[in-house]
Amino acid sequence: MNKNFFKILRAGVNTTFQDLGRDNLYHIGIPFSGAMDNRNYLLANKLVGNKTELPVIEFAYQGPLLEYSGERINIAITGDVNFIIKRNNKEIKGVCYQVFELGNEDKLDIISTNKSVYGYLAVSGEFDLKYQWSSCSTNTKANIGANEGKKLEVGQKMNLLKINENLNMKKLDYVNTRIENLRVIKGTNFDYFSEQGKKIFFEKEFIISKLSDRMGMRLEGPKIENKVDTNIKSEGLIKGVIQVPADGNPIIMLSDHGTIGGYPKIGVVISADYDKLVQLTPGTKIKFKECDLSSAESLFKLYELETQNLISQI
Repeated sequence: MNKNFFKILRAGVNTTFQDLGRDNLYHIGIPFSGAMDNRNYLLANKLVGNKTELPVIEFAYQGPLLEYSGERINIAITGDVNFIIKRNNKEIKGVCYQVFELGNEDKLDIISTNKSVYGYLAVSGEFDLKYQWSSCSTNTKANIGANEGKKLEVGQKMNLLKINENLNMKKLDYVNTRIENLRVIKGTNFDYFSEQGKKIFFEKEFIISKLSDRMGMRLEGPKIENKVDTNIKSEGLIKGVIQVPADGNPIIMLSDHGTIGGYPKIGVVISADYDKLVQLTPGTKIKFKECDLSSAESLFKLYELETQNLISQI
């Protein structure tokens, strides 16, 4: 029997294992998946001294309540998250981007995210998980990945294969910022839409609907008119692409998106804005801003440089 493990007392909302995702499987209908907010995923692992590609626990809105049994370990939570550690009838208020110690019978209560969607829990060790196509990322729509492709459930035990010897109490001074103007490159079907439809897309506000998950984000707002055809022959999709179905309301494809789709594509959210996009909650108002390919590439290089700079500070 494994002597180091977590028991799930409350599962939280959409709590899964995630890592960097899986590459080059679009041809068999398997998307990348992986952590929704890649920067916060990487920072969580780095804070506890892990290799940056190890699986972590991703949760949405409300996180899990966990009871730990075993040797002393460190944990770190990234994002904008309220959490506490319960130890000997005392409560320790958690701080994101700061390492905390867990001992035997301590409880970790991840209460909620704060005006955001996703948070990440990393522990100073490796979870005992099965890899599928070189990744533990869980896609619950397709039942792919760790935990048999399912969300974590009450009563489950999560075993640790080993614990890191690196137990330094690190922290990072970092604050997540919000985004309202999402930069997009014109899509391959941009000219399917009327001039008025294009003007609406770039000038009007849209509201994120409640019909959003790891697969896609539905928007509500002024209808975007299609002058050619509201359905096309199914084509390949990528993360961040914006489809417009017959009702004129855009849908942004996210990490667990289907690999093909038959709705015209008006644009693609640039990769540099993706982490902030996925953290926007239902009811948030957003606007789209046109960006050319050259600028998008430069902005992504800057995003990667900023991320590596943050990692180097830990």
